Amino acid sequence: MTPRDTQRTTLTSAASMRVLAHPTRLRLLGLLRERGPQTAAQLGDVIDEAPGTISYHLGKLASIALIEPAEAQSSDQRERWWQATTALTSWEPVELLDDPDKLAASASLQKSIAQAYAARYTDYIDATPTLPREWVGAATSGDRSLRLTVAELTAMRAELETFVDRWLETSAAHDPAGTDGAEPVVLVYQAYRRP
Repeated sequence: MTPRDTQRTTLTSAASMRVLAHPTRLRLLGLLRERGPQTAAQLGDVIDEAPGTISYHLGKLASIALIEPAEAQSSDQRERWWQATTALTSWEPVELLDDPDKLAASASLQKSIAQAYAARYTDYIDATPTLPREWVGAATSGDRSLRLTVAELTAMRAELETFVDRWLETSAAHDPAGTDGAEPVVLVYQAYRRP
């Protein structure tokens, strides 16, 4: 099994896709995956929301098993800590084509994710002048238009997933505190038939 197989939550219901489609919940799940266990207050400081609002959204994520209570990271027993249950959430849109409710929920979730990607990239562009020169030089963005068969696109998907898995293993070997020079890097790739 690859790391991707053992660290994945697969969404199968329209209800679970609708829960995750909320922009705040997408962001909270991402923060827990990136930063490890956090409290509602810590997460609220990052996304500028009240802890009560954050707690509500965390409860929704817990209801679909994307997060779970974590061991306390401090001596304050009043704090409730949360952690992501897996490193990846997936679903197969092709399996939803015959169910209008699931298909609509999947479309809503995909649109929310696309908006989150666009916002994150916009934040990067705005921050570029403040980033170290070597990090700006190492970054990349681009697109290509290819002519492929279904079999070729399927093969490319498998190759991309294997490629990303290799870099996930590299990423996992770095010190989470960043003492070895490693920093969080966002990787987004898309491959789809143009409508």
